[in-house]
Order: sequence, then C-alpha cells, then structure tokens
Amino acid sequence: MATGEVWREPEVLDTDVAVVGSGGAGLMCVLHALTARPELDVTVVSKGAVGRSGCTRMVQGGYNAVLDPDDSVDLHLRDTVQGGKFLNDQSLARTLVDDAPRVINELETRVGCFFDRRPDGRIHQKAFAGQAFDRTVHRGDLTGIEIMGRLRDQMFRLGPRELEDVRALDLVHDAEGELAGLTALNVRTGDPLVLRARVVVVATGGSATMYRVAAPAREKTGDGVAMCWRAGLPMRDMEMLQFHPTGLLAGKSRMTGAVLEEGLRGAGAHLYNAAGERYMARYDAERMERSTRDVVARAGYLEIMAGRGTDEGGVLIDISHLGSGEVERRFPGMVARTRQIEQDLAIGPVQVSPTAHFHMGGVLIDADCRTDVDGLLVAGEDAGGTHGANRLGGNGVAESTVFGARAGDTAARLARQRRLRTPERTEVNASLARAYAPLTRSLGPWPFDLTRRLKELMWRSVGVVRDGASLEHAGKELDALADEIEHIAVPGPPQVNFAWQEALDLANQVTVARAMAHAAAWRTETRGAHARSDFPDTDARPRYLVQRAAGDGPTGAIESEVRDVEFSHLRPADLDGRPGS
Repeated sequence: MATGEVWREPEVLDTDVAVVGSGGAGLMCVLHALTARPELDVTVVSKGAVGRSGCTRMVQGGYNAVLDPDDSVDLHLRDTVQGGKFLNDQSLARTLVDDAPRVINELETRVGCFFDRRPDGRIHQKAFAGQAFDRTVHRGDLTGIEIMGRLRDQMFRLGPRELEDVRALDLVHDAEGELAGLTALNVRTGDPLVLRARVVVVATGGSATMYRVAAPAREKTGDGVAMCWRAGLPMRDMEMLQFHPTGLLAGKSRMTGAVLEEGLRGAGAHLYNAAGERYMARYDAERMERSTRDVVARAGYLEIMAGRGTDEGGVLIDISHLGSGEVERRFPGMVARTRQIEQDLAIGPVQVSPTAHFHMGGVLIDADCRTDVDGLLVAGEDAGGTHGANRLGGNGVAESTVFGARAGDTAARLARQRRLRTPERTEVNASLARAYAPLTRSLGPWPFDLTRRLKELMWRSVGVVRDGASLEHAGKELDALADEIEHIAVPGPPQVNFAWQEALDLANQVTVARAMAHAAAWRTETRGAHARSDFPDTDARPRYLVQRAAGDGPTGAIESEVRDVEFSHLRPADLDGRPGS
C-alpha cells in the first residue's frame, strides 16, 4: 500500500466477531457471544475506555421490565407503542417488552447487578412518565453505573480483546462485495488498523451531541450510523430526535444539558415558568408533569419561546416540597449534580431546559439485529424502529441490553457460517485517505469553529419545534458544512491529536444531520418528537421514511421510500377510550 508520509501500513488483525462500541449493547453482545461459544475470538473496538465511556453508564432513572403480577407485557407494549405515536416497528417493540424481564433476571443473577428492593425482598419499581404501571427497575438514581460496572467486571472473566481509544472508521468489503471487516484508527498513536472479521456488530450510540444543548457523552457523535450510511444501509425515522425535558443549565460548562432524571417527575416534581405557573396544565392537564417526554419537552420550549422562561433561557423544576431529607435519600445523584453548579435540588427549584438526548432513528434491523448486509449486526441506539416517534424513559437501557444480548446470540451463530475475507485494498485506501486528509493540508477551516456552527444550526433549525423554512435553510447549510469539512486542515502530529479527532467526529455528525434534516422536511405533520409549527396536526395513518445514500461524497443524493407502518400487534383503534389514550 502506498501510504506516502501520511499513514503507516495498517496492522491487520483477524477476529471472529468485532464489536464496535462498549456501552450496554456492546458489552451484552460480548457476554452472550462468549457464553454461547467461549472459543470465539471477540474484539471490542471502543473510542473511549471499555465499559467506562458512552451513555449507558450515564443512565440515571432505570430500566422498564414487567415483573409485577399486576402488570403485563401487553400493557408495556401498549405504553411503548402509544408513547411512540404508533410509528414503532411493533415486532421490535414486542421483542423489547418480552425480553426485558428475562434480561433483568440475567443482570441480577449472572452479571451481579444490585437493584433496589422492597421491604418484602422483591425488586422495587418506580414511576416513570407515559406508563400505566410503575415498572422502572433502578439502583437509586444511578442505575447505569451499576449495570455498566458489573458488565465491565464480566469482561475480566470472559477476556475479549479490548482495543481502547480506537475509533472505527468504515466498513470494508472483499472483491465479491461481501462484508470483510472495518478500518480503524488508534487515537493514541495515530496509526491505522484493519480488522478482518467474520461478523461485525455496530453499537456505538447516537449523535445528539450535534446540538448546542445536549445530554450524551462527548464521544457519541453518530459514528456507527455514519459508517452504515456510507456503506449504503437503509435507515428509518431519522427525523426523530428526542429532547429530554429537563437538562441542566450551567452556562458554558459542559454540565449544560446534563439530564435531571425522569424519576423526579414520576415522584411528583413540578415544572414552573418564570411567572411561577405550573405550565403543564396548558399542555396535558390530565398527566401534567408525567406526560411523555415529547410533550413535556415541547411545553418547556414553547414557554421559553413565549417569553415566560428565566433570564438564562430555561424553566424550573422543583421537588423540594417532598422535604430535603426525602429528596436526598431518593435522588442522591441528582442532588449532587445540581450542587456541582451551585444549585440545590433538595431545597428549591433548579433551572432546566429541553436537551438533545436520544435518536430514535437508525439502521433497519430485524428482531435478531440483522441488517441488509450479511454478517453485519446493529444494536442499541444505532438501530431504528423500536421506539417510533418517542422513547419512554426506562426503555433505552432496556433496548441496549435486550438487543445487545440478541446481537451476541446471533453473532455466535453467524461466526460458524461466515469465513474471514480479505478487504479490497482500494476500499481500505479510500477510507484511510479520507480519515488522514486533514493532516495533509496546511490551510483550511478549523474543525472546532465548524462544530459550533453545526450545534447552533441544529438547535435553531432542526430543534424542538421545526418549520419548513428552517428545515430548508438547514439543508443548505448542512451541505455547505459538508463541503467545508472536505477542506479542514489540522496540524500534526497524529498522536493524540484532538483537533483531528474533532474533524472526524464532525464529518460523522454532519452525515447524520443531513439525513435528519431531509427526513424532517418530508414529514409534514407533528408526531411525537417531531413537531412542525406549520403542520401542527397528526396524520391519521402513520408512515415512515426509509433513506439511504444514493451518491458518493459528503453531499451525495439521498434516496427515499415511504412505507406504511405495519400494525402487527396494536392499532390506534385498540386504544380508543382506554385510559391515557
């Protein structure tokens, strides 16, 4: 390979299963694959520290699962589909609710998680918004740390190969067009890597960090979805980006956007505008603060836009009426978080704002995480369909672990059937040339400046409430940003080069953002997380848009197909007259 002075000849590493991402989906995948077939060679490719980066560890509230005899999986499915405004892939939603109780049991008995319990010894389940039954399993208000800490412990026992601080770049194919593995980059050394793999599992998480106010971990920049987009895979529901209603406001601090968990509202927290009004009465008088995230986030946004927000551009959440001791006992993590920014949830109201949180859209998969590409599996937030137009709080970590487990089971089966293949040298060269290009230029845009432009553009034009003119503007500006990214210049050396990594993050974010803006312009209705001020009504028949890349380059054409939602388990008429419908 002719590399010139830009990159070294890549090291080639062979593995049976390459798992890209080390959050809940990734580590559950490893656990299941190696439990099914301990002889497998499994490699975890993690942009950060394995099991200690990503968003599963940031989960505060909990995990939805049917455990109580008075609850039912049918009721959980109803809540999930109703919350998703009937845009869900109901087969995926059914898989989620069916598997969640088994996976909770597995997390306790095999993984070693300790969840809060009732005085009678049963697992305690708390109230979360949008649910007709209190089914959210939790470990205080820091559930994700408990799950990820115990899964991380399992990795020491199972012994997969761990490639930390290694970012995946692109999926690559052999001369026959079959999936052969992926290219990657060692962030510490700046050296390239090619992984030949029988099976690749993509589980990197979403891309909400493209917004000015955002909740996810910094490393979540849509890498997996962008990889799959460049490989030509179909995506669905790309316009559906969830805004959590209660993200902290902390000025220019990175704490801005950090979530105050939904359990606060489930426990009785009130939301107020700057005038002291409990404004949810205007938007959902029946459920008030326990309405679904899309409704509550939109309500807060509209209050702020109407001039009823605080001077800092937020609204107020207050749970202090429960008493400071009770708040500290039930929500120690949230109290500590607010005290870090010199506010105190235990004794008074705290300023919050809607914050970009979770992408419901992503790659089309089946219930076993298979995609259109043989040997490629996708799990967790990189996949679309499970949540429809809105994700219920507590269904996110459930999705990650349920489908991560299924991906591991599927990977173990596929690894028997697929052989190692040799990636086409031209694909590898093209991937590495694109990745290393910013280091070859002496003059060009600075990536951090372009990132700030992207965040502001997405917040204002593809944000909580959208309209046709703003989306048209966003489409043009995103194309312009994509062109400018092609000319980014960063100084060397390649080792631990944060400007270079920013440029690579930005390219992936803009790839995903273009698909989002395109889908949002197509959806001329308001449904769930997608609110159009120029189309406030909801269509009677839910449809979804399937998109894929139809041209080369960062501003290539987008191919689209409109499909009707299949009502395989529930129809809207099934909920007529039911409570909360």
